[in-house]
Amino acid sequence: MRVVIQRCKEARVTVNGSITGQIQAGLMLLVGVTHEDTEQDAAYLADKVAGLRIFEDEQEKMNFSVQDVGGSILSVSQFTLYGDARKGRRPNFMAAAKPDAALELYNHFNDLLRGKGLVVETGQFGAMMDVSLVNWGPVTLILDSRG
Repeated sequence: MRVVIQRCKEARVTVNGSITGQIQAGLMLLVGVTHEDTEQDAAYLADKVAGLRIFEDEQEKMNFSVQDVGGSILSVSQFTLYGDARKGRRPNFMAAAKPDAALELYNHFNDLLRGKGLVVETGQFGAMMDVSLVNWGPVTLILDSRG
């Protein structure tokens, strides 16, 4: 699994003009699933995301996690994280998991985050979404469960 993490002041997802998920300060996550991913990959990344210290303390050092600051999460599925554009000009997405398997693992990942006491909003899996955020810092990191 891959997760692009963006620390944000606010974030929102709309589908066909309707808001499906919206948060204030917290983390915007773009979540991709590949064929070999398991519940262990989801658990590893959920622990990492929840505990990642990327919020600043009084000395402006990144010492607090989203849990520490009472932030929320907006999680958006994004199969294009497994796009391969090394050959030609059009990426292929052969490494992305099939929709049924990806949805199951994506939902499990979000449930694990909720189990840690976090508020998790989502986009709409498989839909064409408009995603907006105010990236705070900016701070953007990429995590991959496979190293």
